[in-house]
Amino acid sequence: MTTTEPEIDRSESPVVDHHSGEPLLKRLGSLQSVWILGVLVVIVVFFTITGGSKFLSASNFSLISQNIAVWAVIGVGMTFVIITSGIDLSVGSVLVFSSVVAAKVMEAMGGDGWGTALVGLLVALVVGMAWGTLNGFLVAKAKVPALIVTLGSLSVALGLAQVITGGVDIRSVPEALTDFNTYIKIVGIPALPFVALVTVIIGGIVLHKTKFGRYTYAIGSNELGARRVGIKVDRHLIMIYALSGLMAGFGAVLSLAQFGTTTIAGQSLTNLNVIAAVVIGGTSIFGGEGSIFGTVVGLFIPAVLQAGFVIIGVESFWQGVAVGTVLVAAVYVDQSRRAAALRGSKHRNPLLALFTTNK
Repeated sequence: MTTTEPEIDRSESPVVDHHSGEPLLKRLGSLQSVWILGVLVVIVVFFTITGGSKFLSASNFSLISQNIAVWAVIGVGMTFVIITSGIDLSVGSVLVFSSVVAAKVMEAMGGDGWGTALVGLLVALVVGMAWGTLNGFLVAKAKVPALIVTLGSLSVALGLAQVITGGVDIRSVPEALTDFNTYIKIVGIPALPFVALVTVIIGGIVLHKTKFGRYTYAIGSNELGARRVGIKVDRHLIMIYALSGLMAGFGAVLSLAQFGTTTIAGQSLTNLNVIAAVVIGGTSIFGGEGSIFGTVVGLFIPAVLQAGFVIIGVESFWQGVAVGTVLVAAVYVDQSRRAAALRGSKHRNPLLALFTTNK
């Protein structure tokens, strides 16, 4: 007896693809991630002119790549979550809690080798995934809004991390972990960005080339329609939030490798930076649309702004102003585009046009 994959019916989706018969360049021009890439290029050109060789230096690009490594890993999970029209505000606190538990375990083991580091990695992944699974269960089964669930997890995870450590960072990280980022370099860039790059590539393949990714888009486009064609939506949502927690746990290990300590007070804006990057990169907060490529482009904008402002002597506070402005503009463009798509679908759907006429 064979089982067949549920066929996803997109006829009820609120977003209709009107680009199937259009030239490739025109279709690319309609993608928000492409426009955001253009914005990134403009930002780079601006800082190249104003900052000169300092901005184009290898050390600056190495710093930028390290700054986005942790965000990129978390951004993979966040992209899946937001495509389902959900949100996960807890990733920064889950990262902190996972790093604290992993650091405590590695401290108790007392070793500096790879054996201790690998145990810490495993602990961080398990702890992060456990938090994500709990979030997913409350969202999918208990029907508590994702905003409330993950806001609660943000507070609880960070509070527990502070209880465990007394608010003092743990600095006993195995040398094998910190040496991995310090001494292993490829074309002058530390290893962490390349670990993040591999994670991003795997995330992109899963999202765009697998059944898991197709179901994610289907749920975000039309959850009721996804249920009707046989997709187990609740189970899939739990897996999505578990993935987000898993990526936060992995980000915790990368953070430990980068700084050599837990960063209890240093992750307060991580969730907002990642969410902003995902949305700026073209993933719709209304669900059903998004890409890993867009997320990566979105991540570079705050990182490049931060580095560029430092080089040209502008206060770093302006980074928040710039990122917030781009974020609002990205959401406005997305909302306008979806409204236009809905108007276009009404004209293209004869049955819907008939009902409209008969009113």
